[in-house]
Amino acid sequence: MIVPTKKLFEVAYGKFAIGAYNINNLEQAMGLFRGNIESRAPFIIQISKGARAYTHKKMLEALIRAAGEIFPEAIFAVHLDHGDEETCYDCINSGFYSSVMIDASHEDFETNIAVTRRVVEAAHARGLVVEAELGQLGGVEEHVKVDEANAKLTNPAQAESFVARSGCDSLAVAIGTSHGAFKFSGDQRLRFDVLEEIQKRLPGFPLVMHGSSSVPQEEVERINQAGGNLKGARGVDENQFRRAAELGVTKVNIDTDGRLVWTRVHREYFLEHPENFDLRPIGQVFMSDYAKFIAHKNEKLGSAGTLEEVRKSISG
Repeated sequence: MIVPTKKLFEVAYGKFAIGAYNINNLEQAMGLFRGNIESRAPFIIQISKGARAYTHKKMLEALIRAAGEIFPEAIFAVHLDHGDEETCYDCINSGFYSSVMIDASHEDFETNIAVTRRVVEAAHARGLVVEAELGQLGGVEEHVKVDEANAKLTNPAQAESFVARSGCDSLAVAIGTSHGAFKFSGDQRLRFDVLEEIQKRLPGFPLVMHGSSSVPQEEVERINQAGGNLKGARGVDENQFRRAAELGVTKVNIDTDGRLVWTRVHREYFLEHPENFDLRPIGQVFMSDYAKFIAHKNEKLGSAGTLEEVRKSISG
């Protein structure tokens, strides 16, 4: 069942975070739904601008609709991840999405507000909510590339002003996370001091963490042993998710880790089965492993086992 993103945030705030997972194909969609049903968790399906172009936006929407019918007990929202203004309007007008993210964080503060405000007005007119971003995460995400040296933490005072003036419904904040697998070159940690100050200024307001993949070293090592070359890949400590949730983070974006699972499964399978040319056996392995990965992440986020609580809140 597709539900408004806002409803999920209302139930989760201060208690747990909702996992927001990007998908691009059938195998990811099936593994995602299975993992969330197995762990009894609500979730957010994220479709990026790149994913919409990879196959076709209607193909992804059809996959999600079909999965919703196959798993009728699932509770989820559909979200545009890192959209530009044009893509946001297209998703708003499609009538399929629960929410959109406008990413104008690379613009100056005033321009970011102005762009976000335009998207908010269009989205609210159709009953959708809007996620915006303030501050800049390092790494690569879709069309945005920011060197670690140029990454900027979110200024709490600016965050308060930005929300008031833009009218956005949730805010992605830069508190020490980074996009991609090659996240950090030094000792990195989440800046809970910054997050605490933002929450004080925006009490009860849903905050979002982007770039939150943990880049499991076991996955990296297995990929490298099977012929990969991901030296130096590091990520965010997933044991810090619950603390972030207590401080107002209601949505945590996880994409890179899922790609690592896909890479590891395919590299190992073809190394062990060089005679194989059938895509289906390896697809089955991936869907199973991806479902286990999703269930594990939901445990770390605190969303596992909350499905019935969410269902009662939404229906009540």
